[in-house]
Amino acid sequence: MNRVEDLETAILNRAKKLADEYKERADRRRASILKEAAEHLRLREEQETTAAKAQAELVYLRKVQASEIKLKASMDHLRWSLVQEIEQRMADKMREYVEQEDAYLKTLQAYITQGAELIERNELIAEVNSRDHQRLVNRWESLVAEAAPNKRVTLAAEPIQTIGGTLIRSEDGRIRLDNTFEGRIDRLRPRLHQIVVESLIPATMDGGGTSL
Repeated sequence: MNRVEDLETAILNRAKKLADEYKERADRRRASILKEAAEHLRLREEQETTAAKAQAELVYLRKVQASEIKLKASMDHLRWSLVQEIEQRMADKMREYVEQEDAYLKTLQAYITQGAELIERNELIAEVNSRDHQRLVNRWESLVAEAAPNKRVTLAAEPIQTIGGTLIRSEDGRIRLDNTFEGRIDRLRPRLHQIVVESLIPATMDGGGTSL
């Protein structure tokens, strides 16, 4: 169980690091836009009369504002792209983890224990993917005897579509504990989005107006 939590913590830390890297790139791009606009304005001020300079300031201010609007739109797109990229990396990490059979089976056993403790039913059903079903079918009785000695947990005959993990439910399906990879990602996603938003989007660009 600690192994999975450590894995999720490491993934979140990696997500923050990636978000920080993207933020640094965006900050450099924003500084470049502002520097270029300032240089254009300086050159125009030298070439035009006082009246023309006022008009030039307005024109270039609008260009800078338009550039910032465009950059913000790009950052919004980047935000969602980054979340998708991180989730894909998390899926890849999970696929690597399920290959570590001894450690992974201990995790599945821990999920069964957790489900048996949290679901107040004596008859439970565990659902896994087809690969895990093949792994577990011949060792199920011994695994369950250790994981949930006071409950009757049946391995569902039909596999489910998931990268890994297990879904524990009551026989009537009204009570469920989804510890599949996808279920855990759904619960983790709000925190993941928060990390990306906090690290990638400067306050002045995300609802705080422009600093110009």
